[in-house]
Amino acid sequence: MTPQGSDALLERMMRLHPKVIDLTLDRVDRLLEATGHPERALPPVIHVAGTNGKGSTVAMLRAGIEGAGQTAHVYTSPHLARFHERIRLAGRLIDEAALSAILDECLERNGPDPITYFEITTVAALLAFARTPADWTLLEVGLGGRLDATNVVERPAMTVITPVDLDHQQFLGDTLEAIAGEKAGILKRGIPCVVGPQHEEALEVIEAKAARLGAPLLAHGQHWHVTVERDRLIYQDETGLRDLPLPNLLGPHQIGNAGMALAVLRHLRFPDAALEAAVTRAEWPARMQRLSHGPLVEAAGRAELWLDGGHNPAAGAVLRATLDTLPEKPLHLICGMLKTKDAAGYMRAFEGLAVDLTAVEIPGEAATLSAAETAEAARTAGLAATTAPSVAEAVARVAAATPGARILICGSLYLAGQVLRENG
Repeated sequence: MTPQGSDALLERMMRLHPKVIDLTLDRVDRLLEATGHPERALPPVIHVAGTNGKGSTVAMLRAGIEGAGQTAHVYTSPHLARFHERIRLAGRLIDEAALSAILDECLERNGPDPITYFEITTVAALLAFARTPADWTLLEVGLGGRLDATNVVERPAMTVITPVDLDHQQFLGDTLEAIAGEKAGILKRGIPCVVGPQHEEALEVIEAKAARLGAPLLAHGQHWHVTVERDRLIYQDETGLRDLPLPNLLGPHQIGNAGMALAVLRHLRFPDAALEAAVTRAEWPARMQRLSHGPLVEAAGRAELWLDGGHNPAAGAVLRATLDTLPEKPLHLICGMLKTKDAAGYMRAFEGLAVDLTAVEIPGEAATLSAAETAEAARTAGLAATTAPSVAEAVARVAAATPGARILICGSLYLAGQVLRENG
């Protein structure tokens, strides 16, 4: 039989369960047992949950670990252009041969039993990590925390909870307290947890769960502080102060994300070289990313072209804050969103800043809002809105009407991935 490539294997995995999301750990536990419990053979794990900032914090942690001359496995989701982005083995993206082999093995061990796409691919990542030497493992939660497929490591080295906000309410609950309870499900007895800036309601839930488990908290505003002074990042905790460059990732919200990464690295006694690398060398595409080449950039002409994958009201707020720091230019949004998101809530952040919004569908996504629905949500949020059949058409239209403007493609990581694939 001719070996199948990863795309074909992933397509088979999509058909193993009728639901894309079905939160429980039973199926994961079964497959982990069938594959020899790779979760028990990982390098020390740093497990990261939260609503916003998970990916940026993980990127800074990886940069810091590598800045200290060490290596880290990294598991993140969703991917943007290719699935391989989700699995980084000791610093390098998993190659096609290794990915195909590990996916094929998991399919064989699972057999016909129901299991979601995220669950079986998470087991594949853990299996790859367990078989490849590295110094650390960075695991980003996919959804929630308590019942997420990554929440199978009994004794991580540390956990992290980034800012908690309203998102995925249909799965996690419709209050901050309920969502925080799901995120706090990654806490483990006696294991320290770094907690990022939080709403008071969320922090109270996290603190109560930590107290029950005897899990020491390193909480923003209590045990560590991070500020900006004279264009420098000032981090302070109970052991002292560090004066560092500002994060290379754009946006005021990256100050808090940097603080979480620094708190982890400081607690684990990484050297100063790791702290500086964390804030200056992190890479995280589609988070306020300036596109610099490709057919879309050519179509934009003299206009600036930016890409961001944020998709909930809190992400809209931090994106607005980032845009407010840039030199003033007319801002035009090109936006596509999923039906599961609060589209109007996200877009409301741009009222009074964006000249208009061009709505598009997200190609290939069954859960996409139609362009008309997205445009209607924009009008509800107080924005002038039109529709376009594609991102390329929207970019060309804005560039022709307003040369030298700022164009931001936004609303979904799935749309961002499509843009990155098409733009080369």
